[in-house]
Amino acid sequence: MTERRSPTIRRRRLGAELRRRREGAGVTIDGVAERLECSASKISRIETGHTSATPRDVRDMLAIYGITGPECEELVQIAREARQKGWWHPYGAVLAGAYVGLEAAAHSIRAYEHQVVPGLLQTEDYAKAMIRAARPDFTTDDVDRRVSVRRARQSLLKEDDPIDLWFVLDEAVVSRPVGGDAVMRAQLERLVKAAESPNVTLQILPFEAGAHAGMDGTFAILEFPEPSDPEVVYAENATGGLFIEKSDELRKYVFIFDHIRAAALRPEESVAYIAKLAKEPLWKARPRGFMSI
Repeated sequence: MTERRSPTIRRRRLGAELRRRREGAGVTIDGVAERLECSASKISRIETGHTSATPRDVRDMLAIYGITGPECEELVQIAREARQKGWWHPYGAVLAGAYVGLEAAAHSIRAYEHQVVPGLLQTEDYAKAMIRAARPDFTTDDVDRRVSVRRARQSLLKEDDPIDLWFVLDEAVVSRPVGGDAVMRAQLERLVKAAESPNVTLQILPFEAGAHAGMDGTFAILEFPEPSDPEVVYAENATGGLFIEKSDELRKYVFIFDHIRAAALRPEESVAYIAKLAKEPLWKARPRGFMSI
């Protein structure tokens, strides 16, 4: 499997390797910080992948741990690669760069979405309508920039080694006419078309399922090709999202996703239902003002 080069995943991998070598040498974070005359928080952020380390930082840290030679040079090279700018860097003001960086390196994503079509499968018109409604404070340029990011992200589906997607969508996602009738019909047709690809699996979690394991909200489980890069969960919230990497919490989300997909319609049933909605949408069958009855 071809590895996608992403500075985000390189930074994460470097941090894990540095932490492993520090612990192997029996040195504390405070001890490293004292030797390098920097703050302990800097060392901690490097080890968790939240801060880039310079090649000089890496050499100095490894010298403390007694690591030299080819092993040292390999990690220094990872540090150089981790400091490169991803394609998403110019859009840092309008997206969660850390998530996009991880997404770019992932070989599979399992996700539950309860409100909107996932960005990787959105049409341009749907994306514009959704962003305008969610962020009425945005200018036309702000919206266009976000849509441009979505288009760029969708290239992951067209590569020689495309990303594997397994999305479970709440029925609300395909029942609410974002952008109006024509825009939503086109979006539903896009979902049907996407599901024809062997790397895309779609399921609908119907209203009739009632209460279910995913009621706490949307999340995505990202898996990477290298065993040294553990899975990560991205759970969305009102301020952007939260990255979850602890093994016990990861297992919880995998457990939740398995329960959600077990409660959902089978993939073939789901795609047939989406195709039916594209022709006979629910919002057309409901009388206007029915909520006031």
